[in-house]
Order: sequence, then structure tokens, then C-alpha cells
Amino acid sequence: MYTLTETIAAKLFEGAVYPWEVLPKIGSFIVELGETLSEEEYEKRGENVWIAKSAEVAPTACINGPAIIGRNAQVRHCAFIRGNAIVGEGAVVGNSTELKNVVLFNKVQVPHYNYVGDSILGYKAHMGAGSITSNVKSDKTLVVVKDKEEQIATGLKKFGAMLGDNVEVGCNSVLNPGTVVGRDSQIYPVSCVRGVVAPGSIYKKQGEIVEKR
Repeated sequence: MYTLTETIAAKLFEGAVYPWEVLPKIGSFIVELGETLSEEEYEKRGENVWIAKSAEVAPTACINGPAIIGRNAQVRHCAFIRGNAIVGEGAVVGNSTELKNVVLFNKVQVPHYNYVGDSILGYKAHMGAGSITSNVKSDKTLVVVKDKEEQIATGLKKFGAMLGDNVEVGCNSVLNPGTVVGRDSQIYPVSCVRGVVAPGSIYKKQGEIVEKR
């Protein structure tokens, strides 16, 4: 799903069988990694917040630690980073977008009114305006990843979505808890997605997923 050379957090994934296994480790990983970052390239602002000097951060943005904002990233007007967030190189966190416990690989775009929580977004993944990850089930039970007949218990109460490299999510879509979208897939606008979407697919609606040509 992921090109690990396109994230500063590659070591976070070492030893993991499934990518969601790293979600509880993001915060402590950031604190450890942040202390090793070059002072020539990164500036420490506040408690456990490291921001690349080449990044563009709007004065109206709110960034709580632990957090790392990568080189040439953009954090735009009124973005809210609640903590435990890695924003990759050249990534865009846009107007009124909220992040919490996430890894955004390089070149990810969450540019307009997005909520991304307890999720991992691969290289060049893009979420259209208003699309969100829903990270807690309505009955508050633990999240299970469902792929046809296979069910994988995650042991996690909070788990949004795993988006592979180059995934495109259409505007105003909801990715339900435990959604996994394989690389190079496309989600139609105003979709309600759950379960696993195979790589190289087009998700039109529940029960109608076709292979890209």
C-alpha cells in the first residue's frame, strides 16, 4: 500500500504486519524522532512540535504536539492539528482541516474542510473537499477490518482509514471506521465507504466496485 521511502516515518512501520498496528505508537515515535531532526532544517516551536523552516504555516493555524511538519508542506488558514501528527514533505493541510493521530506521507493533500483521525494516508493521496474519516463506531465497539469473508480484529476502538499511495477520495465522502483503500484507487464523490477496496479500483457505491482500465 505504501512507498516507505516517501515518509520520514518509515521506521515506524518496521515489524508491523498491518499498517494500523502503528496507530498507538505515533505520538511516542514523533517525540523520539523530533529530537534527532536537523536544527538547520527544522525549528522546534512549543512542546514537541517541529516545523521545517521551508514549510508554510498560516498564523491562524493551531498545531498541538507531538507533531512534525515536513519540508515544503503547507498548513493553511484555520487548520487544526490536535497532536500525534506527521505531515509529510510537500503535503497540504487546508482550510479548517483537522488532523489527529495521523501519518500523512509526502505530497498528501487534505486541502478543504477535511477531518482525518487515526489514519494513514499514502504518498500523493488526496481527499476531496468535505471528505472525512470516521474513526469511532457508533456503538463504540472495537473496529474490525472486513474484506469479503475475512474479518481482521484490530483491537482498536479508534481507527479511521488506511489510504494507499495515489488514492483519490471524492468530495463529501465518508470513510467508515476500518476502511482500507488500496493504492491507485478512486472513490466517487458522496460515497459511504466501508471495508476493503482493492488496489486499482473505482468505488462507485456499496456493492459496485470496478477495476480501473
